[in-house]
Amino acid sequence: MGHNKSILPYLSGIVVSIIFGFSFMFTKKALDNIESFHLLAFRFSFAAIFLTILQILGVIKIHFRGKKIHSLLLLSLFQPVIYFICETIGVNMTSSSEAGMMIALIPVFVTVLAAVFLKENPTLIQLFFIFVSVGGVIFINIMKGSLDVSNSIVGILILMGAVISASIYNILSRKSSISFNSVEITFIMMWVGTIVFNSISIVKHISSNALSNYLTPVTNSQALLPLLYLGILSSVIAFFMLNYTLSKLEASRASVLANITTIVSIFAGVFILKEDFYWFHIAGAVMILLGVWGTNYFGNKKDRTKKSLKA
Repeated sequence: MGHNKSILPYLSGIVVSIIFGFSFMFTKKALDNIESFHLLAFRFSFAAIFLTILQILGVIKIHFRGKKIHSLLLLSLFQPVIYFICETIGVNMTSSSEAGMMIALIPVFVTVLAAVFLKENPTLIQLFFIFVSVGGVIFINIMKGSLDVSNSIVGILILMGAVISASIYNILSRKSSISFNSVEITFIMMWVGTIVFNSISIVKHISSNALSNYLTPVTNSQALLPLLYLGILSSVIAFFMLNYTLSKLEASRASVLANITTIVSIFAGVFILKEDFYWFHIAGAVMILLGVWGTNYFGNKKDRTKKSLKA
């Protein structure tokens, strides 16, 4: 049982990466039929309503009485609010390669912040493998970038806002897991996302005199199926599992697992959307997986050494 317990956070982290990896494809499909902030509004509304139904049916238990809920509101400000605003605007202003490279920097920032705020110091060999993994993502994107390059400094700075907010969220989720369970954290995140993104989208619809069309995407199957994937799988299930992983693993180890997302998004692009596939995709994927393995293998070794010293 102990072994199962120790493997669950890793399995959970890998499943999250797979779900997020396919989410890029569903986002692309949804954006053909719906504007980006409108998409976020529906995505989080589906997620929040789904969680609320589960709570009413007694499938999930949520207890906020006597708990300091403002810490979860702060966490939700960084993820989903600031992260998705920066990612949405940044991706529109840069090439997909530049966006992929910036998002790949999250494990590096998480490692630095975890060392400062959580006193989770990685060993030198773990740092090496974190950089190998991030290097794999950046390598793929530089090679891809030689095929499509833009020069938007502002877009890159906005994406840096997404990277920093995702990194802060990783740290806050780890801290919040002491007082709140994964479901409670996810519940607040989804409702904050619903309120903020619907507010933005409704204002945009009013300003363009299109409020009467607000609910039309729900009647369009081309938009509805991607929305269900993004709202229920990519928001509720993935964030619930991510918050669980962050409650069990050091922040640097959990965040490096996220680089598997890059491999999955390439797989989805090549096999489902019939995008091009090059040798550098394989080379980068090997670096990513090697980095993920090394960070966690030597992290476990460090844990075992600590335990034997305590014993």
